[in-house]
Amino acid sequence: MVELGNLTPDTSLLIILINNMNFEYTKKSLDLQEKLKSFMEQHIYPNDKDRQRYTQDPKNWWQNYPKLEEWKAAAKAAGLWNLFLPKSYGDLSPGLTNLEYAPLAEIMGRSRGSDEVFNCSAPDTGNMEVFSKYGTPAHQEQWLKPLMNGEIRSAFLMTEPDVASSDATNIETSIVREGEEYVINGRKWWSSGAMNPNCKVFIVMGKTDPTAHRHAQQSMIIVPRDTQGVEIVRPLSVFGAWDSPEGHAEIKLTNVRVPVANLLLGEGRGFEIAQGRLGPGRVHHCMRLIGAAQASLDLMCTRVAQREAFGRKIKDFSSIRQDIAKSACEIEQARLLTLACADKIDKFGAKGAKKLIAMIKIAVPQMTCDVVDRAIQAHGGMGVCQDTPLASFWTYGRIVRIADGPDEVHMYQLGRNLVKEKMM
Repeated sequence: MVELGNLTPDTSLLIILINNMNFEYTKKSLDLQEKLKSFMEQHIYPNDKDRQRYTQDPKNWWQNYPKLEEWKAAAKAAGLWNLFLPKSYGDLSPGLTNLEYAPLAEIMGRSRGSDEVFNCSAPDTGNMEVFSKYGTPAHQEQWLKPLMNGEIRSAFLMTEPDVASSDATNIETSIVREGEEYVINGRKWWSSGAMNPNCKVFIVMGKTDPTAHRHAQQSMIIVPRDTQGVEIVRPLSVFGAWDSPEGHAEIKLTNVRVPVANLLLGEGRGFEIAQGRLGPGRVHHCMRLIGAAQASLDLMCTRVAQREAFGRKIKDFSSIRQDIAKSACEIEQARLLTLACADKIDKFGAKGAKKLIAMIKIAVPQMTCDVVDRAIQAHGGMGVCQDTPLASFWTYGRIVRIADGPDEVHMYQLGRNLVKEKMM
C-alpha cells in the first residue's frame, strides 16, 4: 500500500487510484486475449492493406469487404463473438466484465474496423445494450436477436445539424403521438452506420414533450430503416474519407409513423437511456484508441530502427528517443486510467464511475492524436499515405474528441463536479 503522507492533491488522487487497482486479468480474459491475437494474426493483419484498398475504391463504397462474413463465421466458431456485452446482462452475455473485455477491445483497436468481425462495433454495441436493458421481449426478438447474430446492423440518430447537439436538451426532432402511432419529424446527421448495406434499424432520440422539465422532454424510439418518410440525404466525409461501408449519414425524417410500442421505456426517459448506453461504450472506444496508439508506437519503433539519416539510424537521435519514451508513458497512463474506469463501472455502474468516464473521454483521444502524430512524423511522407494505418488512426482519435460529446463538455462537467465536491 502506498502511503499518502504530505502529497499534493493531484498526486494523492493518483495514489488513491493505484491503491484501488487490481488489474491482474482473469484466466478467462487472458485465454481470450491469446485466442484473439492469434485470430488477428491469421485473418486480419495479413489482409489489412487489401481491405483498405477495397473500402477506399469508389466502386466499392457502401459494400462490405468480401471476406467479412467468412471472418465473422470463423470468429463465432472460435468463441470470439459478442464479447462486449457485460456480465450483468445475464444469459445474453458471454460472461465478461468490462475489465475483462477492455484488453480485448485494445487488441481489436490495432486494426481499424476489425471490431465488426467479432460483432463488437459501434453503434451496434450501444444499441444492443439498449435493446437488452430497455427493450421489450418483442423488441429483443425483432431487433436484438439478429443484431447479436450479426445478421443486421443499426444506427443511433441523435445529433442534429441545426442545433448544438453537445447539449442534448437542444434536440428538436419531434415525436408526437397520434392514436396508436408516433409521428416523427426532424433532421439528423452524423448517424454513424446508417450507410451500411446491412443497416436495418435506427434508434432515434427526439422530443415527446417540449414543455416538460428539460431532461424529461426527450424520448427514444425504434424506427425501421425502410419506414416510409426516412430519407438518406447524403453521406458525410471525415477528413475527406467516407468511412465506407459504415459511413455517417445525414437523414431527414418526414412524417415517419411507427407503432406506439416502438417507444423505449416510456415518454421522457431518453436521457436515462442515453446515460445507461454511453458509459461502457466510452470504455470500448478508449481501449480501441489505446490499441491504435500502441500499434502506432510499434510501427514508429520499427521504422526508426530501419532508416538512416545524416549518417546514423534515426533511432539514435535524442528527439526520436524522447518521442518514443513520452509516447510509451502516455499510452500506459491512458491504459491504467481506462482500466480503472472499467473496474469502477463493474463495481458501481456507469453512474458511480461518471468522473472516470469523463476523464478517459478527455484524456485518451487526445493521447492517441499526440502519439500517432509523432509516429507520422517519424515515418515522413509514408506516414500520411495509404502504406500505413497511421492517418486512419489519427482520424479516429480526432473524431472521438467530438463524438459522444466534445472535450469541452466533459471538461466543463468534470471541473464543475470536482469543485462542487470540494465545497460540500
